[in-house]
Amino acid sequence: MNLTAEIALAHRLADAAREAIRPHFRTPIDAERKGDATPVTIADRSAEEAMRRILTAEVPQDGIHGEEFGVSEGRSGRQWVLDPVDGTCAFLAGRATFGTLIALLIDGFPVLGVIDQPILSERWLGVAGQPTTLNGQPVLARACRQLSDATIATTGPQYFTHEEGDRFMALAQKTDHKRMVMGGDCYNYALLATGFVDVVCESGLKLHDFAALVPVVEGAGGLMCDWNGEPLHAGSDGHVLAIGDPARLEDVLEALGG
Repeated sequence: MNLTAEIALAHRLADAAREAIRPHFRTPIDAERKGDATPVTIADRSAEEAMRRILTAEVPQDGIHGEEFGVSEGRSGRQWVLDPVDGTCAFLAGRATFGTLIALLIDGFPVLGVIDQPILSERWLGVAGQPTTLNGQPVLARACRQLSDATIATTGPQYFTHEEGDRFMALAQKTDHKRMVMGGDCYNYALLATGFVDVVCESGLKLHDFAALVPVVEGAGGLMCDWNGEPLHAGSDGHVLAIGDPARLEDVLEALGG
């Protein structure tokens, strides 16, 4: 699959989002509450608008699925999935652990993904069949000899239901849980792809939250799936696992009770 033009386009999208986001970081901006009670800011909206303008001009036949402005149907079987600020709470708290997520789906499956951290100027690129890169240099997830050695991460316990929280804690107790990472949003997956985290476990994620992560993690030698071990796609239910060493998949699923 030759995605040279799409890769170049994804970089332009990420550059446009950076330009829209950076002026608002660590400034006194207002946040509104969306219907699901999550916050949204001018940075979220401006970044998505900037990316949509480029896509509408350059690939009008492709669909767009954006967190802030919904779905625009295409006719090509391809869909760009945008999360302009994944981690708006972190952004509002002045923490540079949020990111812009850009994915290209073909027939519902992610084939290209970008995780861009605008403040630190870090950009992970994952493309099906190619090694993942960080600012142009290849990166690899690390080996994990046994689950008890694993560093586990999640954005926060508040996103789990009671039953999901019990399952997460059952998994966490099997890991090196004294090193558990709370908070981080998409940045946890970028760190997993770079060899610093071993397992990320989340629930309640939407397509724009996870689509871009799949090519990044898998291009670094890791694995992404749902809590049953099934591949992620446009119809997945939002239960997401990222595992740096695929050899630990059965251990993780067993600990989760899946």
